[in-house]
Amino acid sequence: MSLSFAQQAIPYWRLSGFYFFYFAVVGSLIPYWGIYLKSLGYSSQDVGVISSIIMATRIVAPNFWGWLADHTQQRLRIIRIGSLTASIIFTGILLDQRYWWLVLVVSCYTFFWHAVLPQFEVITLGYLGNNYHRYGQIRLWGSLGFIAAVVGLGLVFDVLPIRFLPLFILTFLILIWLSSLSLKDVSAKKSDGERPKFLSLVLQPTIICFLAASFLLQLSHGPYYTFYTLYLVENYGYTRTATGLLWALGVLAEVAIFMVMHKVLGRFNLRLLMLFALGVTSLRWLLIAYGAEYLPVLLFAQLLHACSFGIAHAVSIELVRTYFKGANQGQAQAMYSSFSFGAGGAAGALIGGLLWDYSASTTYVLAAVSVFVAFVLCYFWLHPVDRSAGDTPHE
Repeated sequence: MSLSFAQQAIPYWRLSGFYFFYFAVVGSLIPYWGIYLKSLGYSSQDVGVISSIIMATRIVAPNFWGWLADHTQQRLRIIRIGSLTASIIFTGILLDQRYWWLVLVVSCYTFFWHAVLPQFEVITLGYLGNNYHRYGQIRLWGSLGFIAAVVGLGLVFDVLPIRFLPLFILTFLILIWLSSLSLKDVSAKKSDGERPKFLSLVLQPTIICFLAASFLLQLSHGPYYTFYTLYLVENYGYTRTATGLLWALGVLAEVAIFMVMHKVLGRFNLRLLMLFALGVTSLRWLLIAYGAEYLPVLLFAQLLHACSFGIAHAVSIELVRTYFKGANQGQAQAMYSSFSFGAGGAAGALIGGLLWDYSASTTYVLAAVSVFVAFVLCYFWLHPVDRSAGDTPHE
């Protein structure tokens, strides 16, 4: 696999390494951050609020950095500055763990951390050029980084106290910055011709529907990303190692779908793939709500992560690539990140925090309803252009 990339002068391992370390941070935060905050004596609502900040800064930060990158064409410099500054600010968590200090540090470091991924997506697509369908074969290394972190730390925290979590996260943040130093910026440059107006592209019905569905899909993931480990450990007695392995199984399914996604995208249209992903995701949350005490049910539900994240994300990246060309790409990637993982994720974490102590299973039922609404929206209003026919989106 890597040989074909090498023949096309694509730095496969350097691009993959960046994704690996970036999602190792995610694999450290998502499963264990809630447990870490609980160990400090914070309530479920406090956990929900602090966790939602991580996602809420993704509403503003990617759009600001995306606008700046599109106008300055300094994407790689922004990535390097963002990852280094995030690392420096994050060290504040090692100094103090009081509530408002955590809120301040988390708000500031994530503002810079969220500068990184959308712009790196543009650089990756720039390296790939006409081989954009191979994106999944590079992106899968992010999934492997997540697996390495979630399984490794699950084993570690069955032996060591959870208070060591910030040290692992800081290490991965520094490695993100170091890996960015090995690359050069090959993303699309400003053209001398007229640049399509960004807002006119966004206001197309298909894009409005896509953004709304992305918001609802990630809202439904809020309880999963914030409370899944706590749900299994506190409600059903699973060990941290077991929950880490369940997280890893879900991401392994994601890796598998990324490996073949270039073939899937060539065979099925984007609308059908998105509808399938949304429908399966709704089923997944219902299985977790009512079947978490049965390990086979949980195993099956985790395999469905291939659809709820893998297929949905690959389709989303392809939609953004198709509708937003050249100098608009950075801002478009940032907008997708902002609406989905930012606004949607923050809303899901907040709602989960408010409802969790009342009824954990009800939170997952509401997640299933949320993504079903997204399915209905896409059924009626998501009609992407026919890529095989060479159509281009209207301005």
